[in-house]
Amino acid sequence: MNQIWIGLIVLAFLLAVGFFIALLVELKKTARSLQEFLKSTGESIKPTLEELQQTLKSLRKVSDDINTVTGDIKTFSSAAREMGQNIKHANDLIENVTSSIAINISGLKVGLKTAFLVLFDNLFLKRGGK
Repeated sequence: MNQIWIGLIVLAFLLAVGFFIALLVELKKTARSLQEFLKSTGESIKPTLEELQQTLKSLRKVSDDINTVTGDIKTFSSAAREMGQNIKHANDLIENVTSSIAINISGLKVGLKTAFLVLFDNLFLKRGGK
């Protein structure tokens, strides 16, 4: 009976060894396949990475250009705002000058009118009084 158990144990051991040998062979094949896959993937990724680097450089250049344009727009906007303020100041000055001239002309008109009235009154009064 011991011989049967020993025989079964030996048979199980041999089956296990066979199974492990088959497993090792499959693992070796899988490792080779994985190694080849990684090698081919690495080779195919290199051009993609180079393309990606070029794309990132282009994006960086576009971003820098956009920053430059934004700065130019800010400068232009500031200049336009300043020009608008200058025009408003000039308009206010022109309004003040126009108002002052209108007041002076109005005063001159009233003064001349009064002077002519006084002059005519004195001329007619002297004629009438003679």
